[in-house]
Amino acid sequence: MIPLTEARAYIIERCPAPVPIQVDLTDARGLVLAASVSSPEDVPPFANTAMDGFALRAADTVGAPVDLEVAGTVAAGVDPIAEGITVAAGTASRIMTGAPMPPGADAVVMVERTEDIGDDRIRIEVEVPVGNHVRHPGEDLAVGDEAFPAGTTLGPGHLGVLASIGIERVPVWRRLRVGVMSTGDELAEGAGQLARGQIRDANRPSLLGLLGEMGTEPVDLGWVPDDEDAIAHTLVDGVAACDALLTSGGVSMGDFDYVKVVLDRIGDMRWMQVAIKPAKPLAFGLVDDVPVFGLPGNPVSSMVSFELFARPALRAMGGHTELDRRRVLAVVDGGLSRRPDGKVHFARVRTAVVDGRFRVVSAGGQGSHHLTAMAAADGLAVLPDGDGLADGEEVEVILLS
Repeated sequence: MIPLTEARAYIIERCPAPVPIQVDLTDARGLVLAASVSSPEDVPPFANTAMDGFALRAADTVGAPVDLEVAGTVAAGVDPIAEGITVAAGTASRIMTGAPMPPGADAVVMVERTEDIGDDRIRIEVEVPVGNHVRHPGEDLAVGDEAFPAGTTLGPGHLGVLASIGIERVPVWRRLRVGVMSTGDELAEGAGQLARGQIRDANRPSLLGLLGEMGTEPVDLGWVPDDEDAIAHTLVDGVAACDALLTSGGVSMGDFDYVKVVLDRIGDMRWMQVAIKPAKPLAFGLVDDVPVFGLPGNPVSSMVSFELFARPALRAMGGHTELDRRRVLAVVDGGLSRRPDGKVHFARVRTAVVDGRFRVVSAGGQGSHHLTAMAAADGLAVLPDGDGLADGEEVEVILLS
């Protein structure tokens, strides 16, 4: 057996570098900036009001309450200069949130601190300083400011900022297309009656879901029977269409599986036994420079192997610098049992925060076939070799959400 760190390093070192492209802003969510983006304009582009109210001269509010003449209305989207609206001494303009400040005005009084006294006059109830409720040009971003550095993962807020400065296309690392295939005559799909010896394919839907969750483009390569030519055809087509492939099953010692036969023929594969449980068997290699991950066949093992090996490698290929999920220290409730076997165990657990501390409890059965416990889990507790952890002891936990 080899350590987890050795297997992980072997995989990541052999994965291809991310590919830079330009994409429309509408297609950029979840992608990583390949270069920094600077602002070509001020944000906001003009002085505007942060409140509905009245634009006026701050000096005219001294000794409030004071009564001022209303000189026009400035709505959002209206140019007060084009409309001939100016604020002279003793006057105020009605103004709506986001509207440009009219010439002559240097402050805004919110509408709640005013009183309409009729005859186009308004009573100002408070004294305000210059700049009150005024947003100044370039207050958020000035021309030439770096909006976001290279390496930023673009979320909805980033997209909003980029749209606000007129950016329509962004330099990013290309979104990965990752294919998933299932093989085996024992597999069935759908709701039909299972024949004796058959099981339904749970791995492919799980892996496709994990890929979608992490922001790649999942490609369903379907189910392939135990036929060497059919498997070879699917693998070759998948490599041509995808940036990486995932298979499950046929990676254990002593397994005879056509996937292993074909991959050894067309690729440069390494078949590993990693000192972890679940997910001890693992294969990785390149077929025409495309990474192929051979994950274990048991459903829980397949998902855990994805989290520990495929996910960080795919994130590196997508240009991410933070490859791993968040890890925290948690207090064990009820104990987490295991036996010494020379492996690190990853127990499926449910987490909660109590009095500011993470606490974990077993999510259920810990067998590699207990998929319901994996579905209930939101963490993997890292159990070092030994007899497990007692109630109240601390454990490192990989958060899955």
